Amino acid sequence: MRIVLIAALLPCVLLGYYIFRKDSVESEPSGLLVKLFLLGCLSTIPAVILESIGMYILGAIGLTGTLLVVIENFLVVGVAEEFSKRFMLRIGSWNDPAFNYLFDGVVYGVFVALGFAGLENIGYIMGFGLEVAPIRGLAAIPLHAICGLFMGHFYGLEKAYTRYGYADAARKSRFLSLWIPVLIHGFYDFAASMEADVYLYVWIGFVIVMDILAIRMVRKYAAGDQAF
Repeated sequence: MRIVLIAALLPCVLLGYYIFRKDSVESEPSGLLVKLFLLGCLSTIPAVILESIGMYILGAIGLTGTLLVVIENFLVVGVAEEFSKRFMLRIGSWNDPAFNYLFDGVVYGVFVALGFAGLENIGYIMGFGLEVAPIRGLAAIPLHAICGLFMGHFYGLEKAYTRYGYADAARKSRFLSLWIPVLIHGFYDFAASMEADVYLYVWIGFVIVMDILAIRMVRKYAAGDQAF
């Protein structure tokens, strides 16, 4: 069991440490980050419930083919998981006094996402064996962190706009904090779910592009950090 936990959680620890170190202006309280990670673990519960409901509805409708794969991955899995993570992100950090810089949102979003990814990864490794650990550590867990990165960026903007009284901008940021991660997550799962060989290359290309973009965005967001 110890080996399973190490294999499942080590990528989460490394990515969490990387994001934590990038928050150079004002480091976040360790207790808050642990709480957000645990809330991310808990977010798997509503996600599973929502996914089960969505799958039941799709089964009742009787959709098949590519349309089924699109709806399943974007509107069921993507929405269920990212909505659940965002819900836990908000209840765990919105009113915390430590949430006073834009980049804080990125840190919080990534830690919630890593909590979700870590618990999910334990389940995958226990179910399919240690052989799935490398690909999940290189693709699935970074994907969750990337979704958390963009969710957290717009979440931080939402908090700043709310504090300054820009209601329309806050609503737009709230919308983007959910739907950009949904689109990223949905496309990742969609490409991975399609059986045609071409989609394997699309999936690999997408993973590489998103990893490069995420590194650039982390540097940009960290460099532009400011208090609100």
